[in-house]
Amino acid sequence: MTEQVRPAATEAAPAGDLGRRIARRRTELGLSLKETATRAGMAPAYLRYLEEHPAAAPAAGALHVLAEVLHTTVRELTGGDTDLPPGAGPQASGRPGIAELSTGECRALLSTHGVGRIAVPTVTGPVVVPVNYSVVAGAIVFRTAPGTTPSQAAGCQVAFEVDRIDDVFGQGWSVLVRGRARTVTDPDEAHRLDEAAYSRPWVGGRRDQWVLIDPLTITGRRITV
Repeated sequence: MTEQVRPAATEAAPAGDLGRRIARRRTELGLSLKETATRAGMAPAYLRYLEEHPAAAPAAGALHVLAEVLHTTVRELTGGDTDLPPGAGPQASGRPGIAELSTGECRALLSTHGVGRIAVPTVTGPVVVPVNYSVVAGAIVFRTAPGTTPSQAAGCQVAFEVDRIDDVFGQGWSVLVRGRARTVTDPDEAHRLDEAAYSRPWVGGRRDQWVLIDPLTITGRRITV
């Protein structure tokens, strides 16, 4: 994310999910780091450590005290609600808006790889399925197996979407690609993809069929505060 809610200038930006949630909650309550630490009966240096270090693992007692001081729950502080669908968290603070992304920004976000969703036309209608993907030479590529739903994208106009949602800060972005998909049949090209692709399928079994999407249009939006 390029836009962030920043704590006061005298306090370092939290680096871990727990730290981000602590800092976000005390900011919502108008509490400084020192005030929060005092109410929790802990040293300000320790609270700063919790906010700034992703590997911080406070004892259960400290978490309960912090949750009480911040008028929240240990579950919320530790991300116990992460199984909820993205975007189910609170609305972004401030004045959220939507900004259109340039093609360059969209390509940069796509190149982070990971998991995207492809809309595949089938005889019963479009089906959307997740795939592990990579970007190679500007094209979106993923590995699948013959007969699977993603393999049916070959030879069709498809839509491919990837996004990120940050429920902690109420921000996010999405990129949509439209283009024609094809199966990679040339052995040399498939070998190049084997060597260059970043993401590998999470599911088990053989996934030897490469599908490549040549982008025709790339658009994107970002929720900003």
